Amino acid sequence: MAKSYDVIIIGAGPAGMTAALYASRANLSVLLLDRGIYGGQMNNTAAIENYPGFKSVLGPDLAKDMYDSATQFGAEYAYGSVESVTDNGDVKVVKTDSETFEAKAIIIGTGSEYRKLGVPGEDTYGGRGVSYCAVCDGAFFKNKHVVVIGGGDSAIEEGTYLTQLVDKVTVIHRRDQLRAQQILQDRAFANPKMEFVWNSNVTEIVGDDKKVTGVKVNNNKTGEDSEIAVDGVFIYVGINPITEPFGNLGITDENGWILTDDHMATKVPGIFAVGDVRKKDLRQVATAVGEGGTAGQGVYNYITALNDKVKN
Repeated sequence: MAKSYDVIIIGAGPAGMTAALYASRANLSVLLLDRGIYGGQMNNTAAIENYPGFKSVLGPDLAKDMYDSATQFGAEYAYGSVESVTDNGDVKVVKTDSETFEAKAIIIGTGSEYRKLGVPGEDTYGGRGVSYCAVCDGAFFKNKHVVVIGGGDSAIEEGTYLTQLVDKVTVIHRRDQLRAQQILQDRAFANPKMEFVWNSNVTEIVGDDKKVTGVKVNNNKTGEDSEIAVDGVFIYVGINPITEPFGNLGITDENGWILTDDHMATKVPGIFAVGDVRKKDLRQVATAVGEGGTAGQGVYNYITALNDKVKN
C-alpha cells in the first residue's frame, strides 16, 4: 500500500521547506520530497544579501538552517523524482521513480532550471567549459578568462562572483543595457575585471578535443561576426519551470508556469504551488518563504474543511 500523509510537498527549496514548517507545526503529517539535496538554487549561490535578518549569508548555510527548522516538528524528508500526480478528489496520488504516495493535499515547489542557449557546442562542451553555475564551477577557471552570457540579476551576480577567481569576465548581452538591479550594475561597472560586449548574440561555442577555447559572436546591430578566445562559458539567459510531471492537471499556462490565487491554490482543490514554479514577477528567497507560509496555512484550512466534511 502507498504510504499516506496529510500533505506531500514536492520540492525542498525555501518555499517548500517553509510550507513544511507551517504544515507540520499545525500537526499535519508532512512528506517533503525532492530529487536532490534540500535548498534548491540556494546551494548554487555564494552569498545572499537580500534576505531579512542577514547582512550576508552563504546559500548552502541558509539552506541547512531552513531544513533544520522545516523538520523540527516531524516533517519527513525523502528523495525521489516525481513522475506524475493524479487527482482523485479527496486523495492525490504521487508517483516517483521508486515509490507511490498518497495525500489529501499537494504543494508543488519544484522551482525552475536554467534555460539553454541552444547553440552548437553548448552540449558538446557541457562540463568541459560550459556551465550554468559559477559557484559550482568557478574554481576550475582560476586565473583564466571567462564569458558570462546574459544581462539579468543572475548573470551579473555570478559574473561579479567570478571576478574573485578569474583574471577577466566578459559579459555578452544581446541588448545595449543590463536588466539587473541597479546596485548589481553599479558593482559590475566599477569592477576592473569586468568588461561588456553589447548588442551581441553568441552563435556557437567552440573548442578542441578537450575543452572550450572560444565563442563566436554576432553583433545584432552591425551584423559583424567575431570570435572571442575564452576558457569558460557561463550561461544565464533565463529559466524554465519544472512542471512536466503536472501537465495532466491543467494548472499551468502555455509556458508551463503554474497559476495560483493569492492563497497559493491552483484551480484543482487541494493542490497548491509555491516559489519559482509559479507565474510571477519576482523570484527571490524572501518571496518564496512568504509563499511557503501562505500555502502551509492554506493546506491546513483545506484539510480541516475536508475532515469536517467527512465527519458530517
